[in-house]
Amino acid sequence: MDRLAEAKQLFLDALALHERGDLEQAKRVYQETLALAPERPSVMNNLAAVFIELKKYSEAKLLCVRLLEMNPEDETALLNLGNCQLKLDSAGEALLSYDKALRVKPGYADALNSRGSALLELKRPQEALESLDRALAVKPDYAEALNNRGNVLLELKRPGDALASYDRALAIKPDYAEALYNRGSGLLELKRPQEALASYDRALAIKRDYAEALNNRGNALLELNRPEEALASFDRALATKPDYADALNNRGNALLELNRLEELIESHRNLLSIKPDYDYARGYLLHARMQCCEWAEYDESAAKISEDTAAGKRADSPFNFLAVSESAADQLRCSRIFVADKYPAAAQPVWRGEQYSHDRIRVAYLSADLRRHAVANLIAGLFEAHDRTRFEITAISMGPDENDEMRTRLRAAFNRFIDVSSKSDQEVALLLRELEIDIAVDLQGFTKGCRPGILSHRAAPVQVNYLGYPGTMGAHYIDYIIGDRCVIPREHHSGYAEKVIYLPDCYQVNDSKRKIAAHTPTRAELGLPEQGFVFCCFNNNHKINPRVFDVWMRLLNEVQGSVLWLLEDNGTVVRNLRHEAERRGIASGRVIFAQRVKMEEHLARQRLADLFLDTLPYNAHVTASDALWAGLPVVTRIGSAFAGRVAASLLNAVGLPELITSSWEDYEALALKLAADRELLADIKARLAQHRGTYPLFNTDRFRRHIEAAYVTMWERGQRGEPPASFAVPGLFQGDERAIPWPAI
Repeated sequence: MDRLAEAKQLFLDALALHERGDLEQAKRVYQETLALAPERPSVMNNLAAVFIELKKYSEAKLLCVRLLEMNPEDETALLNLGNCQLKLDSAGEALLSYDKALRVKPGYADALNSRGSALLELKRPQEALESLDRALAVKPDYAEALNNRGNVLLELKRPGDALASYDRALAIKPDYAEALYNRGSGLLELKRPQEALASYDRALAIKRDYAEALNNRGNALLELNRPEEALASFDRALATKPDYADALNNRGNALLELNRLEELIESHRNLLSIKPDYDYARGYLLHARMQCCEWAEYDESAAKISEDTAAGKRADSPFNFLAVSESAADQLRCSRIFVADKYPAAAQPVWRGEQYSHDRIRVAYLSADLRRHAVANLIAGLFEAHDRTRFEITAISMGPDENDEMRTRLRAAFNRFIDVSSKSDQEVALLLRELEIDIAVDLQGFTKGCRPGILSHRAAPVQVNYLGYPGTMGAHYIDYIIGDRCVIPREHHSGYAEKVIYLPDCYQVNDSKRKIAAHTPTRAELGLPEQGFVFCCFNNNHKINPRVFDVWMRLLNEVQGSVLWLLEDNGTVVRNLRHEAERRGIASGRVIFAQRVKMEEHLARQRLADLFLDTLPYNAHVTASDALWAGLPVVTRIGSAFAGRVAASLLNAVGLPELITSSWEDYEALALKLAADRELLADIKARLAQHRGTYPLFNTDRFRRHIEAAYVTMWERGQRGEPPASFAVPGLFQGDERAIPWPAI
């Protein structure tokens, strides 16, 4: 057999190996073919394709460059070059290569398909969809193009259409593991995690070590509240692909759900060692450490995250950042970065300017916390008190139904109570449009269980950020934030993307029906000294930082026999804070920890404390209201952003502004004075007891009239076709429910 005939036979053998997926053997035989018949374009192009499938992109690129030196109009080489460039993170160069291939061969379906992938990478999904549709017009049974089309539709927030595209691909190619994997992602977007799990399992039956499918399988299990199984799936993904950053990040989510915080810290450290610039990872690591009160390198980490956020980097999530930064401007920047990445405005809004005409204003409250939860504890009374002659109130429940006493109470409080936990963001937005909701109030913001994607579809004429998240959402589709003159002074407007509604007393609603357990335990029963002064702080542990802990330890040093009573979120906190106390010269036994108990019991036990000490930059919010409702005075230091000004707002509204300080020195001095002067403290407690029933803070009906006046003004502006604008609601005493116009900002 001559060399040419031998080369031809080798080429056919290589094609057969390539077709079977035996890539290493195919590579070897293609190379043997080239040794016999050098610079054969068909062989070189096929070898380049094998290199791409083996993820050896640099070797493939060299072959393509050589082919194009031989023939600049080799459309296959241009296609393969583009595929290499796309994999090497050069999507712009890849797009140029695909366009050159299409100039040579205008109906080249493979180039149109790959061009769609490049455009998607370049964040041009609408153009990507057009390119893929052109590929399918040429080749209707092109499974890979249908799969890629599904990916584009997911990016365009059209998960239902994406699912249909994946199903078309699978009808053509039933064993297409990648399409099964992407189909699972579409099902997750549609809030169908059980079906998503089944799709990932089908993909894994075809491709056992499919790390991406194992990773997303873990995400589906997290959605199904099966964190142990999710963790096992992430670990399988990492066993297959040890440097898989996404799996490490998601593994952290499972560990967080399991409250295995020390392992979470180690997992985040591993993530940053693999990919130091992984989105939000530095912030997630700091937050995990703050949850454990592990403060090594705290100042450096906080400064780095603030610096990166100011530079426009994805350094932290907005909620975590509240406990890191005191800058409203930086918090706005953090929210804008996060929204642009995770929750951009949908291309097609569901409400497009239609005027609704109803007898009553239709208000929908969106929350994942309509159950036994701090937010529900605050707002339940408002839901019950709303004036049903003027307002129709709808609950949009995004969270779990725990079938508890609060859930039962809330179900009875609304005109409609709709569980949307199994609906996609787009489906919920369409539901709000169908219900002709006038005002949609997001009670979640960026807290756990949030779904800003619903309002990103412009689900209602007026969309409001209220209560759950103490800061700006940074989204242009959120029209208003409800505040007061304390939490958002007029000069702070530049730190908010929303227009500001000023309520006259305090932005925070409170429920005047909250119960306190009849039985108050003894100090001895809770491990507290019978005679010593009890400072306390029942804020979540991540709000405690070294600066405030320094002050607290100095107070213990100054007040003989005093103790500090804190909430125990996890065992690591106990160990770390007692160690930090000893480092500051305070016996570890003087830091005492309380377990979580039912709210009625928690309120009752606060009567055993003498003084609540607040935190900064993230104040006590619900916990401050709890303390004041239980008769426990709160000393706060006012900060410069919303989250650091809430306790001051509460104290103003309960008539105790003298407990607000503006520096750490004043904070410490006031706490020391109150600990030393029992008569002064007793007088403050007596006034608090009196003010609880006479001042605005706990007057639910007064608050109801104010927020309803705000809703009326928002609605009237919309009815007149006027854009959102900041305004102040006056205190309502004579039934005058007009709002005072606020100067345009």
